[in-house]
Amino acid sequence: MKKEFEFINLKYKPKNDLLCLFKIVPNRISMKKAANTVALESSVGTWTKVPGKDYVEKLRAKVFSIKGNLVKIAYPQELFEYDNVPNILSSVAGNIFGMKVVKSIRLEDVSFPKNILKSFSGPKYGIEGVRKMLKVKSRPLVGTIIKPKLGLNTRHHAQSAYQSWIGGCDIVKDDENLASQKFNLFEKRLAKTLEMADKAEQVTGEKKGYLVNVTAETKEMIKRAQLAEKMGSKYIMVDILTAGWAALQTLKEANFKMAIHAHRAMHAAFDRNPEQGISMMVLADFARLIGVDQIHIGTGIGKLEGKIEDIEDLAEEIELKDVKTTKNRLAQKWGNIKPVFAVSSGGLHPGHVPFLVKHLGKDLVIQAGGGVHGHPGGTVSGAKAMRQAVDAVMKKIPLKKYAKSHDELKDALEFWV
Repeated sequence: MKKEFEFINLKYKPKNDLLCLFKIVPNRISMKKAANTVALESSVGTWTKVPGKDYVEKLRAKVFSIKGNLVKIAYPQELFEYDNVPNILSSVAGNIFGMKVVKSIRLEDVSFPKNILKSFSGPKYGIEGVRKMLKVKSRPLVGTIIKPKLGLNTRHHAQSAYQSWIGGCDIVKDDENLASQKFNLFEKRLAKTLEMADKAEQVTGEKKGYLVNVTAETKEMIKRAQLAEKMGSKYIMVDILTAGWAALQTLKEANFKMAIHAHRAMHAAFDRNPEQGISMMVLADFARLIGVDQIHIGTGIGKLEGKIEDIEDLAEEIELKDVKTTKNRLAQKWGNIKPVFAVSSGGLHPGHVPFLVKHLGKDLVIQAGGGVHGHPGGTVSGAKAMRQAVDAVMKKIPLKKYAKSHDELKDALEFWV
């Protein structure tokens, strides 16, 4: 006689499985029935009995843990094409979000088996490689975003970048929706802004990075990345969710010499509802697997949604070699997949730096757009203030004390704090 819940085995010990942690709220049924339905729908089952084969049954997903509304499911690795992220996500995060048997369901975390990890190269540079590229050994990187995000012509865009770099920023990036609009064409912007980056390096004696947004239709995106590399860019930037996982894989596997900065535009459509969707933890896992070098994780402060505790967990997920299990997270041994630089951005100013470093550490890219360009003394002063704030924190000197001998920081604190 067959079991009532054939996809549940609470004694199962995962070995060569892809693991998923779900938060499930059943819809007028038991948790066991809901969990069983999620497992069958995302593996080899369907809504009614159909003739089966014994060898197919061996590929069933297995619910191996139910604790409250947190459910862990193990998927045999043979269910997937190892090097195909869209395939993996279509399986474990496909139809399940629309099923009537669940009132809500959220994919909280995912853990990859060795064979899937081995099929990806991960980040080309990661934290250590980016630090070596920019010759910044231990402090947080200081970055800015050109503001206003849209509307500037090419000359003013490049001028703003130059002012940011000479003020003390290590990197300057396009915003997520700047592509190749008529007022600021990609090719002209790339050439002029890289020219300003070279000039800033000569003036400051420091390495500078320009994160040009190459996001576009996949073939066009590759052309833009090729042009960026030809012109000597250290970086490219891509909106990983709006471009799509397949496009990101194509970009990474093109094996450019440049670091990849991942913007997470549209992530809140997946992760803002704590009961439904896909967590930022999962999105970051797949981004690290494919091989971005930097990714936005939030701030826990500033203008955007996000609790600092969740962001601390997310920072560990992308930075540690071995991630430990917690109530809301699965263990992951990343093997040869390098750590990813965490990026905090969104409503930041110099007064936020101590909070960010306290909670997220020094392996952090602190990006302030308005917090640089909105400084009462202008962009150069705003960049100086951000760099001074980072220097103060690294020297363990309170910002107000450091500001007594640093006018730009003093003005920033008086203006924003």
